[in-house]
Amino acid sequence: MPILLILLLALIIAQVGFWKTLGSILGAIAMIGLLVVLVVLALAVLGLIIARRTRPRT
Repeated sequence: MPILLILLLALIIAQVGFWKTLGSILGAIAMIGLLVVLVVLALAVLGLIIARRTRPRT
C-alpha cells in the first residue's frame, strides 16, 4: 500500500510539472505572437507615414 501512495504522489508531482511547463511554453509562444503583431503594426504605421510624405500635394 505505501508504494501505491508514493507512486500516486510522484504522478501528481509530474502532472503539476507538466502543466507548468506547458503553460510556460504556451506563454512563450504567445509572447512571440505578440511581438510579430507589434512588428507588423509598426511597419504598417511606418508605411503610412512614408506614403503621406511622398504623396504629391494638391
